[in-house]
Amino acid sequence: MSILIGNAVVGQSGGPTSAINATLSGVIKGAKELKASGTINTLYGMLNGIEGFLEERLIDLLGFFDSEDKLSILEQTPASALGSCRKKMPSLESEDVIYEKLLAIFKKYNIRYFFYIGGNDSMDTVSKIGRYTEKCGYEMRVIGVPKTIDNDLMITDHTPGFGSAAKYIATTTQEILRDCSVYTLKAVTIIEIMGRDAGWLAASAAIGRKVCGYEPDFVYLPERDFDMDKFLSDVRSALDRHPNVVIAISEGIHFADGSYVGSALQNGAVDVFGHKYLAGGGKALEGIIKEKLGCKVRSIELNLCQRCAAHIASKTDIDESVAVGKAAANAAAQGESRVMMTIDRTPKETYEVSIGTVCVDEIANQTKLVPDNFINEEGNGVTDECVDYLLPLIQGEISTIYKDGLPVHVII
Repeated sequence: MSILIGNAVVGQSGGPTSAINATLSGVIKGAKELKASGTINTLYGMLNGIEGFLEERLIDLLGFFDSEDKLSILEQTPASALGSCRKKMPSLESEDVIYEKLLAIFKKYNIRYFFYIGGNDSMDTVSKIGRYTEKCGYEMRVIGVPKTIDNDLMITDHTPGFGSAAKYIATTTQEILRDCSVYTLKAVTIIEIMGRDAGWLAASAAIGRKVCGYEPDFVYLPERDFDMDKFLSDVRSALDRHPNVVIAISEGIHFADGSYVGSALQNGAVDVFGHKYLAGGGKALEGIIKEKLGCKVRSIELNLCQRCAAHIASKTDIDESVAVGKAAANAAAQGESRVMMTIDRTPKETYEVSIGTVCVDEIANQTKLVPDNFINEEGNGVTDECVDYLLPLIQGEISTIYKDGLPVHVII
């Protein structure tokens, strides 16, 4: 392996999380060590991802974060401190001038290390940029650094950001269960949770089963086709057992024909990647239960709080996110490129992980679904095996720095 000396750039893309800045902190820490060894001179941060990079909107991160205290605050700051984007890169075969422009900027700033923190669509960007620079003979190490609350990236055991979102969902579900239990009036409460194609987040609502013995009556995931008649039968049977029924659903639950349960309340709009904007499944079911069963019913959409509730972040998640970012810098310095960092769970009784790499082409544009053995036979809940997988990911609380009663955040 030849030593590659030059500058580095890092960006954040896609939906924010409570841990994406902890990963950024890890990259900065790794870059600081490589600067001390003479490998990396400057670490630039792209403002608003690849879109900002194309406009040369860059910040010197090693200069901005010149102390460990600033990095500690960055690690407790939710959302993407550098800003984000949702830009779909054209195919390499299209000969789009965007790649020529990227290459010119890489050369202008002597960028030899490229780190992109994101999910599925971001890994597609990493794959394309890596292939293009190799094709052009421009020596640059291109590393995908995972993040997504959806936990839907292939090969890695789980993704940075998911554990904190799962902790928020599991905690909020327990609080809702307490609130709903105080009355004897028959009532149904539906909690709508993020998750288009994969139901990992909604599954997290059931974690309380192993902690305190309480969980929603039912959990519906997009991995199973939704049957309205079966759903109403489930609700009736639960109401016969006790007056207060709580249900967790993924926003992406759909019927056998592929149409979303909440499609009647959606406008059909899609993002640049062709993903439909989802919401309204809980509200749609609220109306149907009111009509068919006639009982009191409410729906609660957890919405953005799932990905920005840094005040209840999982320490395990934050620690692993920092480790993944730092490992990405080291992997690049050691010659790896066109890879995504992975979190690999060791086969031990006690929870342990190691950080690895995998070719990013094996990740991009694929979705890791909740496996069959994690979903019960009725398709309306999760198994103990699923909860056992989830529970270690929400462990621990970070020591948040406060000022006048509010958490301190970094604003760039």
